[in-house]
Amino acid sequence: MASDTRKEIMPEPIYAIGDIHGQLGMLEEAIARIEQDGGPDAKVVFIGDYTDRGAHSREVLDLLVKGQAEGKNWIFLRGNHDQMCAMFLEDYPRNDARLLVGYHWLHPRIGGTETLKSYGVEVTDKDRIYQVHAQAKQVVPQVHIDFLNGLSLFHRTDDILFVHAGIRPGVSLDEQDHDDLIWIRDEFLNCRGQHPWLVVHGHSHVSVPEHHGNRINIDTGAGYGHNLTAVVLENGECWTLEARGRTALAPKKQ
Repeated sequence: MASDTRKEIMPEPIYAIGDIHGQLGMLEEAIARIEQDGGPDAKVVFIGDYTDRGAHSREVLDLLVKGQAEGKNWIFLRGNHDQMCAMFLEDYPRNDARLLVGYHWLHPRIGGTETLKSYGVEVTDKDRIYQVHAQAKQVVPQVHIDFLNGLSLFHRTDDILFVHAGIRPGVSLDEQDHDDLIWIRDEFLNCRGQHPWLVVHGHSHVSVPEHHGNRINIDTGAGYGHNLTAVVLENGECWTLEARGRTALAPKKQ
């Protein structure tokens, strides 16, 4: 798995977009708000989970791959759904070991069937996995597979760590379990202590973006038809980007 350990000085704002889950229209609106606020060269970190649940995973990947090819100042992180999708599209499909027993990428609660439907593959209960896999390999472009396999595990500035799910508290970044970075929940979410950086993450659905002082959660449930959140971080402060512009996102009182 790829990772990004570069450090940088951050005089300019940096933007982040939460879990997308195949919601093309919401993504286009979020990018438009970012470009209105920071211009076409704005630096954007996509927090992961581009596929599954929503109806337009293929079109979302098309948009992101196009932006990458055009040299946009965009950084793409790996989400657990992106990993599950990529594992299914290997020559022999694999299942992610972090899933509950009895779950798999095509399980109704995961959303892989919606992703395949966006490529024209209809999955039924009577299909066998090898048959669905063969159809998927025929229609999913290699450029999409390469994109999913090339995603970074995190992006770090001097003061901020962008990661899909979070980190295991007390463990150095170099020693973090790669699966924790895209799957962890309780151990990270329940930690009240300060981390070496302010952690901006998604993965754990909340109704509105939350700033906890040590972390900011920007997964607001786009995969379930709720909002897709975009934020801007600048000079130690955070704002959500709404249609009317910036709205301050202050730390909650503990």
